[in-house]
Amino acid sequence: MATLLYRLGRGALRRRRLVVALWLVVLVGAGLAAATLRGPTASNFTMPGTESQRALDLLAEQFPAASGATGTIAVKAPGDGQLGTPQGQAVVQELVQQAGTLPGVVGAVNPLQVGAVSPDGRYALVQVQFATGADEVTDDQKAAYEQVGAAAKAQGWQVAPGGEVLGGEPEIGSTEALGVVVAAIVLIITFGSLVAAGMTMLNALIGVGAGMAGLFALSGVVQLTSTAPILALMLGLAVGIDYSLFITSRHRQNLLDGLPPDEAVGRAVGTAGSAVVFAGATVVIALAGLAVVDIPFLTVMGLAAAGTVTVAVLVAITLAPALLGFAGRRVLPRRLRAVPTDETAGGPAIETNAATEDRSRFGFRWARFVTRFRVPVILVGLLGLGLLALPTPDMRLALPDASTAAVGSPARVSNDLITEGFGAGFTGRLAVVVAGDSPQATSAAVPQVTALLQRTENVLAVAPAQLSPDGRTALLGVVPKTGPTDEATETVVHDIRNSVSGIRDADVLLTGVTAIGIDVSEKLSDALPVYLLLVVGLSVLLLMLVFRSLLVPVKAALGFLLTVAATFGITVAVFQQGHLADLVGLDTPGPLISFLPILLIGILFGLAMDYEVFLVSRMREDFVHGETARQATISGMGHGARVVTAAALIMISVFGGFVFLDDPVIKSMGFALAIGVAIDAFVVRMTIVPAVMSLLGDRAWWLPRWLSRALPNVDIEGEGLRDHLTTRTPTRV
Repeated sequence: MATLLYRLGRGALRRRRLVVALWLVVLVGAGLAAATLRGPTASNFTMPGTESQRALDLLAEQFPAASGATGTIAVKAPGDGQLGTPQGQAVVQELVQQAGTLPGVVGAVNPLQVGAVSPDGRYALVQVQFATGADEVTDDQKAAYEQVGAAAKAQGWQVAPGGEVLGGEPEIGSTEALGVVVAAIVLIITFGSLVAAGMTMLNALIGVGAGMAGLFALSGVVQLTSTAPILALMLGLAVGIDYSLFITSRHRQNLLDGLPPDEAVGRAVGTAGSAVVFAGATVVIALAGLAVVDIPFLTVMGLAAAGTVTVAVLVAITLAPALLGFAGRRVLPRRLRAVPTDETAGGPAIETNAATEDRSRFGFRWARFVTRFRVPVILVGLLGLGLLALPTPDMRLALPDASTAAVGSPARVSNDLITEGFGAGFTGRLAVVVAGDSPQATSAAVPQVTALLQRTENVLAVAPAQLSPDGRTALLGVVPKTGPTDEATETVVHDIRNSVSGIRDADVLLTGVTAIGIDVSEKLSDALPVYLLLVVGLSVLLLMLVFRSLLVPVKAALGFLLTVAATFGITVAVFQQGHLADLVGLDTPGPLISFLPILLIGILFGLAMDYEVFLVSRMREDFVHGETARQATISGMGHGARVVTAAALIMISVFGGFVFLDDPVIKSMGFALAIGVAIDAFVVRMTIVPAVMSLLGDRAWWLPRWLSRALPNVDIEGEGLRDHLTTRTPTRV
């Protein structure tokens, strides 16, 4: 593979104008396709096969008027008992009439007629039924809904529209650009050249632009969740910058070794590019592997992010060499540009000349320290990560609800007002669907179901049944005593399902946003161990293929598990338990979003393998070329520490930029990814890994002969390329 990529890199540099033109055509074409074919994103999470989803499908088929999105308008009068006065009733009636005539609304229910009034006569809830699902409600319809009650507000009333209809797509603003700015600063410091930093950033931006445009173009035929583009943008930016950074760094070193530009870029793509391709492949495989858990919205998220990573890899091994050709020696710091080029370069040496190499740099000093005190370093590292992982067993998963929305947002204001007047249970109402073969069967089942619901522990109230036009389907509202993400509510859901399971004359199904969230969380929790086992097994197999070793893959997999456990622990401590929540701008702690753990495992696996490959491949490269195991470990760390540090800081900056978003889901994703990268890069890969490699010595590279013969040779360290270079002399461009 190294030889093939070497030729690709040299070819891209020689035909750099054509390569750049082709990528610009791809970028413009994808942009035009996105502008004309882009479809809406979905803010809801469906789960085929669950009871809650079957109930929704049944409602859509037999009771369409009740299958659309719902809204709840919370009303608070200026004083107690005011809702019972003629003036208060007139205000409510006007508000209900206004809500019922909104575009897209089927009808609104007067709370005075159905008893949706608090005991003190000050709070009321107006139920609003939309004709379509939440994702099909237009922005204009949402805006009109949010403006309901202007006249009442003028009279001193509080009116707060809320409900599932206000769910929407997180917005990307200027705060996320801070991460990109920090990444640019890191590049400038790392390279000491504005040209090298700017070219690397430009390369990544073109790649993420093409990837995101292609993703939005496909959204017209594939339904994306609102978080899928955000995740794709996170990863596309992070890996795009990192992959270009690795290739540019190796190219610069080759130039300093005296190679002409085309030979320098060819060898950079052949060696560092091989690691980029493998690392990118691991990220793509891990993300695409999310499909094995058989959850549609998670599969789409994984494939969307995998697509942008694939584009980032292609850009790194084709466009980056072309741009390096235009930059020439300007990618070097100004003081080093005058170093003469060795026109006769082309021998087998790929690595830096050890005789002239500066081994006093921090990377070499750190590697010598770690290998010297390897046992204490390993023990301290394990103890520290173990302490960080302590909160992990307390992790709770749920879909987000309005109680954790940003303070001041319409959804949060409505939620807080409902909780204040009625209790948390009214913000997470459940819906029971009773469907019989005939109107008589349904009518007979409804009283039985109602009685069972009323006897269920922690059920506060059961609303009267609403019948479909044909009388075969009934919908009952159930109000639990606790909020949507409370553990007691989860117990109520299971108790209700158990109690109504004995009804024989009709199908009785429990649904609602709260029930859907519980079903999604449980299915994801069940899939998590399977996916983790798949990822760990995959990491062992892939690294065995690359490094031709048994112990190195096992060590890498164990290190990955340490990273995941510590990352989960910190995220739980901040976002669920509320420790230091103010530092990340979190208003209200709560359970983690259901898909965060499984998504985090997939992404961190790929990124962890990035750093493992970039560091350990250089160790193996030096080991197979004659250095002792300890020397190879120090050399690999010394050569890779600066670049891996810069790459990790860039990823942390990009992911960290998303922490500034108000949306708690995106905030938690950005935080967890940033923390995970920091732990894996600096604690696991750059500290524990070299200590363990030094402890293992030559045994780290042991592989049974029969297994060595069975495994294909991917040549990621460029040994085949070295043999190829001994038979030819490079020509200058």
